[in-house]
Amino acid sequence: MEKFRDPSYSPQERAEDLVDRLTVEEQAAQLIFDSPAIERLGIPAYNWWNEGLHGLARAGTATMFPQAIALAAMFDQTAMLRAGEIISTETRAKFNEISKHGDRDIYKGLSLWSPNINIFRDPRWGRGQETYGEDPYLTSELGKAFVQGLQGDSNILRTAACAKHFAVHSGPESVRHGFDAKADAHDLEDTYLPAFRELVENGVEIVMGAYNRINSEAACASDMLQDRLKQWHFNGHFVSDYGALDDIHKNHKITKNALETTALALKSGCDLNAGYTYENLMEALNAGMVTKDEIRKACIHVMRTRVRLGMFDEKTEYDQIPYTVVSCKEHRYYALNFARKSIVLLKNNGILPLVSEKYQTVGVIGPVANSRQVLEGNYCGTADRYITFLEGIQNAFPGRVLYSEGCHLYKDRTSGLARENDRLAEAETVAEQSDLVILCVGLTADIEGEEGDAGNEFASGDKIDLRLPAPQRLLVERVMSKGKPVIIVTAAGSAMNVEADADAVVHAWYPGQSGGRALAEILFGAVSPSGKLPVTFYEDADRLPDFEDYSMKNRTYRYTRDNILYPFGFGLTYSKTKCSDLQISGETATVQIENIGNVETDDVVQFYMKDDSSYATPFPKLCGFVRVSLQPGEVKTVSIEIPRCAYESVNNSGERAIYGKNYTLYAGTCQPDPLSEQLTGTVCVSAQIKRQSL
Repeated sequence: MEKFRDPSYSPQERAEDLVDRLTVEEQAAQLIFDSPAIERLGIPAYNWWNEGLHGLARAGTATMFPQAIALAAMFDQTAMLRAGEIISTETRAKFNEISKHGDRDIYKGLSLWSPNINIFRDPRWGRGQETYGEDPYLTSELGKAFVQGLQGDSNILRTAACAKHFAVHSGPESVRHGFDAKADAHDLEDTYLPAFRELVENGVEIVMGAYNRINSEAACASDMLQDRLKQWHFNGHFVSDYGALDDIHKNHKITKNALETTALALKSGCDLNAGYTYENLMEALNAGMVTKDEIRKACIHVMRTRVRLGMFDEKTEYDQIPYTVVSCKEHRYYALNFARKSIVLLKNNGILPLVSEKYQTVGVIGPVANSRQVLEGNYCGTADRYITFLEGIQNAFPGRVLYSEGCHLYKDRTSGLARENDRLAEAETVAEQSDLVILCVGLTADIEGEEGDAGNEFASGDKIDLRLPAPQRLLVERVMSKGKPVIIVTAAGSAMNVEADADAVVHAWYPGQSGGRALAEILFGAVSPSGKLPVTFYEDADRLPDFEDYSMKNRTYRYTRDNILYPFGFGLTYSKTKCSDLQISGETATVQIENIGNVETDDVVQFYMKDDSSYATPFPKLCGFVRVSLQPGEVKTVSIEIPRCAYESVNNSGERAIYGKNYTLYAGTCQPDPLSEQLTGTVCVSAQIKRQSL
C-alpha cells in the first residue's frame, strides 16, 4: 500500500508522500480550485468549491435553515453545532452517491466555504446577512460551534469548514475588488481579527482571503495576515476568494500582470487559487519567480486537507451515510425549530399573540407574503417543500384569509403593461375588508446580497438606506391609513426601519424553508418569540459613519448609543422573565432567571463586562450568553465561565492585555443600557469584580 493511502501515518506524512509522487506540473495543477484527476495514481478530479452557509447550497435539494444572521439571532451554540452536523451529514450523503456517478463538478465536494465570520459593522452591507452579526465574541462562539458541527470530532473530517473572508471585509460591494480597507491596530485586534483567531485556534481547516486590500496589502497576498495565521498555528490551507488574485494586478495595481501576481500570492502563503491565475505557475517557475519547494509546500497543504477528509482511505465512517438523510423528517424539524428561535419580536402593544376567535377575516398583504425567495436568503439550496408566510397563516387561522401582493418588491408596478401602483387598490380593499392586517414587507436576496448576485442596480447588493423600497413605503402608508389593527412583519438580512406605528413589529429575517409555519406559530401563540438582535437596528443610515470608513467609532453597540431604533441583544417574548442574584466564584458567574409571566418561553441570558481602563470599549461588551427554556413560574440557575477576553482590552498599538482594575459584570435578557431596559421593562443585575481577585 502506498504511504499516502495508509491511515497509520499522519496527514502531513501522507500528504508529503503523495505530493512527492507528482511531477511539479502535476503539483501546480492541484493548486487551482478545479483540480484535475491524477489518473496514474487513481486520484479523481476534485472541485474545492462548495457552500454550506445555512444548508448545503447550490447542489440541488437539501434542508434549508434560516439565513446565517437569523441563526445568530438564536444566541445558541448548541443549535449552531446541530446545524453544522446536519449540513455536513447531508453533504456527505450527496457526495457518496453523486461520486458513484462520476460527478466531480462544482458544489459537489466536501470542502464547504462557510462560515462567513466577517463583522457586520454597517447595516447597509448586503452580504451582512451571511454573518453572525456585529459582535466579535458572539461571532466567535457561534462560528466555533458551527465549524465543530461541520468538521465533526473524528480523525476524519466530515467536511472541511472555511473561515472567510480574511479579513477586514464588510463592503461596500460595489468597490470590493479595488478597495483598500483602512483599519488601525486597535480595531484590527479588537474587532476584525478575534473571530478568525478563535476559529483557527480551534481547528478550522480552511481560511479564505478577501477581495479587498488591508492597509495597502492585498488580503490574499498579505504578509501581515499570514503572520497572524502563523502566530495562531494555522494547520490547514489558505484559499483565495474567487477571482481575488486577478484583482491584485487588474484593480489593486500592486503587480503589473498575472505572472507577478502568481508569484506574489504563492510566496505570501496562498495555497489554493479559486480562479485561474495559478495557470501561470509553471511560467513563474521557469522564470525563477517561484521555486519548486514553494509549489510543493502549497500542494502538501491542500492534499493534507484531502487526506483529512478520508479521500485516500479505503473506507471511512461516513461512507454509509444514506442519501435518505437529505431533507429527512428530523432535519426538517430543526429547520422549523431554528426559525421559531430566530424570529425577533420588536414591538407589541398587546395584540400578540393573536386570539383567533376575535377575528373573522385576516388580511395578508405585501410583496414578500407569498414569496419563496424571501425564505431563502443568499447562498441557499433548494428545499423539498416551502411554507411561505401566507401559507403558514392560512394553515393556522380558521377564518377567512384575504391576500394581496400590494406592490412589487421594488418596482413601481407588478405587471409591465400596467400603470404605476397596479396592486395598491386591491391592497386597500383587502385592508378595508379585514378585521386585522398582517403586512409582510422587506427585501429578498434579489436586491440584498453579493455583488453580481443581487439585482440592486443602485448599490451592487448593498442597501442605500434602512428604509423600505419606495413602493413598499407607499403600501405601508395606505394600509396604515385604514385604521385597522396592523402587524408588520419585516423580512431582511439586517436593520430595517418601517417608519410606521404598527400595533406589533416582527422581524423574520430570511427564515428558511419552514419560515411561514414558524411565523404563524408565533403570531397565533403556539410558540413564544425568543430571538435576539445580533446587530443594532439604527434609525437613520444618514447618521451613520461613511460606509467606506472602517473605524469602529460610532459603530455597533460597543461604540455608540446614538441613532438606535432597537439595540443589539434586544427581543421581546410573550412572557416576562427576571434575573437576580448574580454571583461570581473564581471564573464562574451564576445568575437566577425566573419566568414571572404566565407563558412558557425561551429567553437568552446575556452577560456583559465593563472595566475602568482607558482602553475599554465605551460601553459594556458581551462576554457570555445562555438560552434557557422556562415554564411559567419556573426558576433556573444559569452559569458561564467568564472568558479571559472579558477582562482584556486593546491599546492603541493593538496589544491585547488586562489593563483594568475594577470590573462590572452585568446579567440580564438584554443589554445594560437605558433603551434596552425601557423597551423590555427589565433591568440587568450587576456585580463588581476587583482586579486583584482575578
